[in-house]
This record gives sequence, C-alpha cells and structure tokens, in this order.
Amino acid sequence: MVSNYYFLNVIRFILLVLVQVLVFNKLNFFGFINPMVYILFLYWYPIKENRAAFIGLGFLLGIAIDFFSDTMAIHAASTITIAYMRPAIMRFVFGVNFEFQSFKLSNTTRVQQITYLALLIIVHHLVFFTLEIFSLANFLLILKKVLATGTATLILCLLFGSLFSVRKE
Repeated sequence: MVSNYYFLNVIRFILLVLVQVLVFNKLNFFGFINPMVYILFLYWYPIKENRAAFIGLGFLLGIAIDFFSDTMAIHAASTITIAYMRPAIMRFVFGVNFEFQSFKLSNTTRVQQITYLALLIIVHHLVFFTLEIFSLANFLLILKKVLATGTATLILCLLFGSLFSVRKE
C-alpha cells in the first residue's frame, strides 16, 4: 500500500513536469498568459506528510521546471514559498479542522477546495511575477499577469482536477 502511494506521487510529479514543459510552456494566450498547472502536485500532495520533505519536493518540482524553461530558479522560489505557506493557507481556508488526524481534502466542500487552490495559485504567481519583473514600479503589470495567468491556471487546474479525481458515490 505504501509503495503504491509513493509510486502515484512519483508518476504525478513526472507527468505534471512533462505536461508543463512540453505543452503549457509553449502556450501563450494573448501573448502573456502562460498557465502553470504543475502547482497541482503541491495541491494534491498528502497533508500529513513530513513538511521538510514536502518543501524539498517543492524545490525539486520548481527546479525541474526551471531547468527546462530557462527561468533561473524563479519557479523554485515560488514553489518553495507556497510549500512553506501551505499550513497557514490551510488554516485560513479550513480553520482548525485540518489539524485533526482524520482530515482529508476530499471531505471538504467544493468551495473550500477552490479557495485553497486559488490562494496557492495567487501566492505562487505573486512571487513568480514579482521575481520575474523585479521592479515594483511595474506593479500594475505584475497585478495584470497575476490575475490573468492565475485565472487561466485556476480554470485548467480545476479541469485537470475534475478529470483525474476519484469519484465519491
């Protein structure tokens, strides 16, 4: 059972990196919207796992995307940030319920799941585009990219999530 669990996470990691690098990095809607669906790995990662390992996996995920995208560790910095902030985001969205041993993301409401995913995406994109542009004089450009790319990423992540989720009957 445990090896199946790790195997599933390795497959998710590899497939999301490949899909991001081979498909979504080539898309540019309206010339600047580039969806980042690899964030789903951090969304789907089990909640009660070792936090240091999770942050390390976030770094590996980001550096793998950076390696193929030639973005000089911007993705790595963004994924480490949301991996580090995930408990605070979860406490904000789910309250103290997420600290119980029996908490599962699948047992929460759809609105809470979307809010959680949206906050992960907003924090990731805010860090990413702030580091990419690296000038607060262009704050409106950063905001435009965060909102436009974040909306596209959220829609695609919700589509992927509904496509690959296990149905509760």
